[in-house]
Amino acid sequence: MIRLDKDGDLWVAKINRPDKANSLTRAMLGDLADIAEEAQAAKVLILTGAGKVFSAGADLDEARAGLATDPVWERLSGAIAALPGLTIAALNGTLAGGAFGMTLACDLRIAVAGAKFFYPVMKLGFLPQPSDPARMAALVGPARAKLLLMGGQKIDAETALSFGLIDRIADDPLAEARIIATDALAADPVHIASIKRLIQR
Repeated sequence: MIRLDKDGDLWVAKINRPDKANSLTRAMLGDLADIAEEAQAAKVLILTGAGKVFSAGADLDEARAGLATDPVWERLSGAIAALPGLTIAALNGTLAGGAFGMTLACDLRIAVAGAKFFYPVMKLGFLPQPSDPARMAALVGPARAKLLLMGGQKIDAETALSFGLIDRIADDPLAEARIIATDALAADPVHIASIKRLIQR
């Protein structure tokens, strides 16, 4: 249910479970983590989803069975954050729950205008994945991170853009991500990694 398309140095990983709002099973998360760990060879990795929802987060049946606290979430976000290339989340629709982790770990986030964003850990009684709160706060600030994580607020794409949670709104986020990736795809991998290190100091 994870589709990987490789076009030279551009890798596109697509969550392909639209009939279940792209909710994530442990096997799917493992596949995504495998891709992220293998993507050292890519200059650009784009994450996207099929259908009208990027991901509703954890599959509820598996979440109740322990997936909500499984280390595979951190394995995935950590692998994405460690990549030396450019990473972009092309959000084709709503982003919810644990699916935040992989997108917060990306360098850039582009979303459709109709996307909604919410992370209902307070209501569900789960803790967010360990690295998610700090990554979110680095983007939106501590108070807004608390608004989303502790206040359980659902925000629209315009608000997410004003917060800094996403970087751009586009009719076709995947097409926009491909355009943004153009310079990185033409660059030397060492150059890409060097610029990324300078920014992340």
